[in-house]
Amino acid sequence: MTTVLRRATHWNRPLMVLVSVMAVLTVIAAVGVFADSRVLTGAPVWLKPFKFGVSFVLYGATLAWMLSLLPRRSRAVERAAVVIVAVAVVENAWIVGQMLRGETSHYNISSPLNIVLTASTGLAIMFLFVAHLIIGIVVLIQRIPDRVAATAVGWGLGLSLLGMLAAVPMVLPMQDPGIEGIGGAHSVGVPDGGPGLPIVGWSTTGGDLRIGHFVGLHALQSLPILAILLTRFATRLDARTRVRLLVVAGSAYGVLIVLLTWQALRGQPLLRPDAGTLAAVAALVVATAAASGMVLVRRRRPELALAA
Repeated sequence: MTTVLRRATHWNRPLMVLVSVMAVLTVIAAVGVFADSRVLTGAPVWLKPFKFGVSFVLYGATLAWMLSLLPRRSRAVERAAVVIVAVAVVENAWIVGQMLRGETSHYNISSPLNIVLTASTGLAIMFLFVAHLIIGIVVLIQRIPDRVAATAVGWGLGLSLLGMLAAVPMVLPMQDPGIEGIGGAHSVGVPDGGPGLPIVGWSTTGGDLRIGHFVGLHALQSLPILAILLTRFATRLDARTRVRLLVVAGSAYGVLIVLLTWQALRGQPLLRPDAGTLAAVAALVVATAAASGMVLVRRRRPELALAA
């Protein structure tokens, strides 16, 4: 662990500074959740800064680690990282500032100032998306020497882009709740701020577009973790087999993001799936298991041929 921390100090500096700042915000917000009794849209006012702080700690640290794997420096990547840091600072300053004003941050068009702030942060998120895309392209071009790590990083970056796109329906005209001062919503079929799951707040009475968005963003961590587990515990598998298993997992993960977004768009709570959703999940599980089995069988065939 000490070795990992020492290496982390040499990762992309702007991203690691962001991680440090967001870690401080997370601690402050965690204290605020318990010390401040104010509630906004059905949740403690400090809960959103806490969740965004944790999210950007994970995002920044994972991205910095991924960039450390590149075989050579890239000016485009370094500039993209600075853009991501700037966007993160702007977005979190906006969220905390709105919270201190007793105003909601997202979908708030109740005044000229709030309209400008909402539009500005929306533009900033577009810059983040483009910067993230640039990093993904450079990673593909440079080709990380470790094939297993390269596959995990590539799929993680790509699927997290899909997770960002999963948030787009939240601001489309169909998500206009018809409430004065509100332009957009993450819940479908029910008003925002209703009953939700602990901490994450995902609606338990209607669809919630944050679920697909959340799952997609955290592909950035999920695929590399899977790669590490395969390398650590599946020692009998060669690199090619691990890569193929990661491709199967990445494909299934992408379908899952789409499935969760589809479920939410139909106004369906995560824990109350209908027959159509259950059938889609079952098909995904069967297809993933079958594809994984085929990869493993294909890997064993050469061994059987040698034994014969």
